[in-house]
Amino acid sequence: MEGLLIKDLHVSVEGKEILKGLNLSLEKGKIHTIMGPNGSGKTTLGFVIMGHPKYKVEKGEIIFKGKNILELPPDERASLGLFLGFQYPYEIKGITFQHFVWRSILALKEKKRNGERFPKNFIEFKKELRKKAEVLGFDEKFIERDLNVGFSGGEKKRAEILQMLLLKPEFVILDEIDSGLDIDSVRVVAEAIESLRSPEFGALLITHYQRILNYVRPDKVYVMYKGQIVKEGGFELVEEVEKTGYKIFENS
Repeated sequence: MEGLLIKDLHVSVEGKEILKGLNLSLEKGKIHTIMGPNGSGKTTLGFVIMGHPKYKVEKGEIIFKGKNILELPPDERASLGLFLGFQYPYEIKGITFQHFVWRSILALKEKKRNGERFPKNFIEFKKELRKKAEVLGFDEKFIERDLNVGFSGGEKKRAEILQMLLLKPEFVILDEIDSGLDIDSVRVVAEAIESLRSPEFGALLITHYQRILNYVRPDKVYVMYKGQIVKEGGFELVEEVEKTGYKIFENS
């Protein structure tokens, strides 16, 4: 299977177990969704996939491209083609959005990851950046501002999507990417995600609600509750959750 294979994953934070034997098979070529209430472990999973040092993996494996990525630092996971869109993007003073992304591209090219897919030089990069920024409703002033500094919540989320479009990852984890967005921005973000749908691209959308899933139709849906996957299915599971909420899974 190409994609992410998560096997018997146990994760703790400060001695408290958050993920309790998680098993997931997330194929490339498909868009997957994890839904669940606050505190169920959804965000923890995204951070663990990308190597956040706060989280301690007690047991298990995460396999991507034949490698157990738990043995790799975050930059090497990114160079393999993984991308995490944050629920709460960080503000970074002193580096503009465009130079942050350009330096990231240079780092990926140095690692020889799909170098032919990236612009050859900064001038070509600026052209591509302007084109994709316009699609997401950003003007020239936006891309020349410090990364996320002074951005609204919605702008930060769209900035995450713009980074995704420019960095061309092979598998993305988008954590609550729809929160803070108005309905028009949700549509724009969804269209950007859908534009990447292909046999060589996979995605995991982490969300509470159905809203964005009305525009990005997931191939597989999972419900996470108290650190475990308690149910999986197709889009009908999204509709079931919307009707019943999560309390129905308390005894799962």
